[in-house]
Amino acid sequence: MLANSAFHTRKNLAAGITLAAGMTAAMLVLNPLAAYAADHPNLVISAADVDAMQGAIKQPGRFRNAFLATQSAVDRALQAPLAIPMPADAGGGYTHEQHKKNYQLMYNAGVLYQITQDPKYAERVRDMLLAYAELYPTLPLHPKRRPGANNPGKLFWQSLNEAVWLVYTIQAYDLILPSLTDAEAKKIEQGAIRPVARFLSIDSPKTFNKVHNHGTWLTAGVGMAGYVLDEPEWVEQALLDLDKSGKGGFLRQLSTLFSPDGYYNEGPYYQRYALMPFVTFAKAIENNEPERGIFEYRDGIVMKAIDTTIQLSYDNLFFPINDAIKSKGIDTSELVLGVTIAYGQSGDPQLLDIAAKQDQILLSGDGLKVANALDAGQEQPYTFKSFAFRDGKDGDEGALVVLRQQTDGDQALVFKPAAQGMGHGHFDKLTWQFYDRGEEIVTDYGAARFLNVEAKNGGRYLAENESWAKQTVAHNTVVVDETSHFDNNLKVANQNHPDLLFFHADDQVKISAAEINSAYPGVRLKRTLALVNSPENGKTFAIDVFDVASSQEHQLDLPLHYNGQLVDTSFRLQGFTDNLKALGTNNGYQHLWLKARGKPESGLAQVTWLNDNGRFYTQSSLMDGATELLFTELGANDPNFNLRSEKGFIARRDGVSSHTFVSVLEPHGQYNPSKEFTLEAESQVNALDHQRVGDLELITIGTKDGATQLLAYHRSKGIAADTRHTFKFGDSEYSFTGRAKLFQFNN
Repeated sequence: MLANSAFHTRKNLAAGITLAAGMTAAMLVLNPLAAYAADHPNLVISAADVDAMQGAIKQPGRFRNAFLATQSAVDRALQAPLAIPMPADAGGGYTHEQHKKNYQLMYNAGVLYQITQDPKYAERVRDMLLAYAELYPTLPLHPKRRPGANNPGKLFWQSLNEAVWLVYTIQAYDLILPSLTDAEAKKIEQGAIRPVARFLSIDSPKTFNKVHNHGTWLTAGVGMAGYVLDEPEWVEQALLDLDKSGKGGFLRQLSTLFSPDGYYNEGPYYQRYALMPFVTFAKAIENNEPERGIFEYRDGIVMKAIDTTIQLSYDNLFFPINDAIKSKGIDTSELVLGVTIAYGQSGDPQLLDIAAKQDQILLSGDGLKVANALDAGQEQPYTFKSFAFRDGKDGDEGALVVLRQQTDGDQALVFKPAAQGMGHGHFDKLTWQFYDRGEEIVTDYGAARFLNVEAKNGGRYLAENESWAKQTVAHNTVVVDETSHFDNNLKVANQNHPDLLFFHADDQVKISAAEINSAYPGVRLKRTLALVNSPENGKTFAIDVFDVASSQEHQLDLPLHYNGQLVDTSFRLQGFTDNLKALGTNNGYQHLWLKARGKPESGLAQVTWLNDNGRFYTQSSLMDGATELLFTELGANDPNFNLRSEKGFIARRDGVSSHTFVSVLEPHGQYNPSKEFTLEAESQVNALDHQRVGDLELITIGTKDGATQLLAYHRSKGIAADTRHTFKFGDSEYSFTGRAKLFQFNN
């Protein structure tokens, strides 16, 4: 139960309103202004914050600049008449976007009122809230709600957006409440705040109690409304679910949706989105009931989640796994808020480095701390690290692995032996992506969606999200018999996950391996990915070893989707320039044009492409003479042009029960069309070998300068860090300690 605090002892005065069954009289009371005006604002911004901000706007610096910019934007918006339209449009449509603009304007105007005490800001918020209080009680369910969905809204097409409206609006109301008359406050609460809170809780039990980002937004909005309206029962329900059993609610979401490393089950894109209600409600809890220690809850999981969100980015953009919009990055409003609140809690100077890149100062007490620290030059470089971010609430459902190095460019390899990620997850176990010099080289499609573009299915996910983006062939992992992992069965997929075998990172070798035997009946998939570099010659390689084992024969496809222009292949291609056909009929294959095919001889096969960063990339693969390479382009069976035109090639081995795909990705050279020069356009790799010696795997890479690099690693799951391994290579014996080592030989 809630601890004794001022929150409990505020005096309630009955309002005598009849509401839906299940709500007690104690939940219906209104509090006239005189009873609690002195306690506001009491959510993310406190009275002490207001005092500090009022002094800060008089001094030159980032905070004053942010204040003036916000004031200018709000003053322009105040010139327009009120617009509180009858809901009609789905995401991206006029009414949807107008209600979003309204809650953002109300929040910003509320902050300006507290800082300036200029009544024009409070008056606009008051007038908007009074208009909503007239409109909301008349609304049916939204006309564009999805048929059969159990999460419809009224102002918006889904209750998720309604909850976002409440999270912003309750803060705006909190900020202007001292300016309202008792009658105004009563009308706003009766007509808007309470009905919305009721609709999102009592009237939406499945979504409110759901352990999911939708549930987080609902509980945050209702819980914050409970603090403002002095309704401790609402706060309890927000924390513990409607019947206060703890089976749902905010605390259960914190305990279940994040792993012990702060990784969110749905992936970085939805971690970013879910972060705002988590950090906003946490800050409100901290300001109202610091005795709860919400930022220490579950070993500081809120702070871990903020840091992990930052870690899951490259060149300021989030890694686009699962249903991700690829343009989202660290400057998104949710992470700006997260970094600001995290710095306010911790004072970590590395967070200031991220705040400087975000270049957005928030008008809050924590925002003032960030601004002052940046003005004083206190930031320190943020450290991006190689790490296996465990998945699952107990950290035992695989991981999202990030391998990083700074060798001849900023490089990152993302390996995904993670859990499904609920409904937003893709059927793509053991897939990977590669980044170099600011660009995505080995790509992931992300989501098939034009967010908030009304003409494209109302801004919702497109049908191609199911028929292409979620299918296994859309990703860089093995497809068996042209059928996606788990046969596209979400329920089965959510019950299974890969097993992370090991993760290791040192200066020269970053390596990880995982396996899964449930993606296909009777088939074991095991993949090892490594990012290695040699300080002697500056060469870097991404090494991929993919083992497939089964008791029956299958067709095995290993796609690689790349970003760039094909430059060369080391084998002859048969092109289909005047007779394009789709590669298949289902499971994503129906969307791939077969552009060309080739069947390399046994030995080394190479494919080279040029990226927009002016660098060449060559995939060198070991071939057995029976494996075919199919070159594809996305766009078949897409009459509405919903899919991007992206390229890839598929290594296909048919009629085998077991097979090992071995390849090396090599960045090299430079192309400068402006200055008209090209350097090292050809791969330097001229030999590739793979051997198994006991429990050791040996990958040998020979280059044209006569050098040989050998990666030796122990493939078993558990070994002691001081375990010593010995193997013979050529005529000599070598040894190393631990998981892996890179050896280099010259001539």
